[in-house]
Amino acid sequence: MLADRLRDLGREVVLTREPGGSVGAEEIRRLVLEGDPDRWSAETELLLFTAARRDHLERTIEPALAVGKVVICDRFADSTRMYQGLSRGNLRAVVDQLHSLMIGREPDLTLLIDMDPQTGLTRAKGRQGTEERFEDFGVDLQEKMRAGFLALADEFADRFRVIDGNRDMDSVAQDVTEIVLQAL
Repeated sequence: MLADRLRDLGREVVLTREPGGSVGAEEIRRLVLEGDPDRWSAETELLLFTAARRDHLERTIEPALAVGKVVICDRFADSTRMYQGLSRGNLRAVVDQLHSLMIGREPDLTLLIDMDPQTGLTRAKGRQGTEERFEDFGVDLQEKMRAGFLALADEFADRFRVIDGNRDMDSVAQDVTEIVLQAL
């Protein structure tokens, strides 16, 4: 919805996602989001996500930014900080080191759509897709992730904006659009 609104206003927009967003990163996406929740160790998962992000950055994000396009990315390094850095051990420092070494940039603006973890899990499982590996860890992980993301929003307050996601989609979309237009 945001991409459509920005395009209507004459902006060139690249809408992308992580993991994924480039051919190589999409291949890695299949490896990390499908299958048994315990398929990979947290360390292996971290390396795979970092490799996917690097390819995505080189092949999609940087070229778009270089020609003045707006890049909207569904997830980025903050998701890795939480899911690999917090969910199965204390790897946050390693995540940050790898990010600094291999990625070297943060988003200009991060939108955190905050909602009740059980509601979010129910919505995600309701999509009935094949990419439910993290959802299969259950509501306890989702509660831990919510607390972690809210802590990240405090840590990186200069770029985070928290939006109440416990409302209808149109209200959330309106808030997102207003925040982005103000930032642009």
